[in-house]
Amino acid sequence: MSGRKNHLNRREVLSRIGAGILGVTLGGCASPEAQNRTRQAGKRLFRANVPDPGTVSLVKGNDRRDIVYQSLKNIEGDILASIRGRKILVKPNFVTTNVELCATHVDAIRAILDFLKPHCKQQIIIGESTASRAGTFDGFKNYGYLALEKEYKVKLVDLNKEQWEYRYVIGRGNRPQRIRIISTFLDPDVYIISAAKMKTHDRVLTTLSLKNVLLGAPVNDYRTNDKSLTHKEHNFSREAVLHYNMFQLARDIYPDLGVIDGFVAMEGNGPVGGAPVDAKLALASRDPLAMDVLTTKLMGFDPGQIMYLSAMGEAGMGQSDLSKIRVVGTAAEQCQYHFKASRHMLEPYNLKG
Repeated sequence: MSGRKNHLNRREVLSRIGAGILGVTLGGCASPEAQNRTRQAGKRLFRANVPDPGTVSLVKGNDRRDIVYQSLKNIEGDILASIRGRKILVKPNFVTTNVELCATHVDAIRAILDFLKPHCKQQIIIGESTASRAGTFDGFKNYGYLALEKEYKVKLVDLNKEQWEYRYVIGRGNRPQRIRIISTFLDPDVYIISAAKMKTHDRVLTTLSLKNVLLGAPVNDYRTNDKSLTHKEHNFSREAVLHYNMFQLARDIYPDLGVIDGFVAMEGNGPVGGAPVDAKLALASRDPLAMDVLTTKLMGFDPGQIMYLSAMGEAGMGQSDLSKIRVVGTAAEQCQYHFKASRHMLEPYNLKG
């Protein structure tokens, strides 16, 4: 991307936006109790104690439910040791509620529950916070999730209707913008499983496990959608503010376990209007950054060009160096694809249509 004036420059943009603003954005909670809660939530990254950072389980096969389950079994000991009796939230991706291809398939969730149920006696919540005005339960209904409550004795929750707390992001004109964040994502006693879909995206190239949680955390109360506050400028060619805001939010909001449903993935004009790709992949990792970096590479893109992934790696939030990511299960060389990017990403990322 170097040499092209209108291309994204990660170091330059992040430093420019952060200068003089970072101190303002770190706050947002006035009471001592809320400030203490913020400090505790901020420990999520370091409290995880991933024993083998950079390990990603990758499985290719012909049955979605089976490969998601096997991806978890490959790292079973690490996962079970990390839960430590905490409440469990499984967060799928319903960016909208009536396009099945864009959503985490219900059988991927069944596979996660098949894995968890023999070991976890606590309540498991399947919680989503859709950006759609139709509401999260419209997605639960349309995508076949309602049956899960009876099948697995889990609870379906519309997180958009839960309690929330204020944080700050960078808004229009690079000014601090107050934003409502769903409290569940900030609670260190909640074990967050990001059950994402493998998709392209029209502003940050790919959308995987980290973005599923980071952009799921702002409230959409079906009158006002705070998710949009993370990228108010709506400039497809230079969405640096969105990258920066996800990097900022990741200090307090971070999945404990990432799972990616890539059995039928999406290419082209994602995250909603893309085309199917029969990738037949599933991935799982206690290092969601490493998993998202590897998945981006398997989709045929350069993860080093995606600013929020690179910034998280530089900040020590996980492994972003492909040469240091260890793959267990199916060899990565057997899973390489060349996804078409969103048409909005062709110029800024110097890609061919």
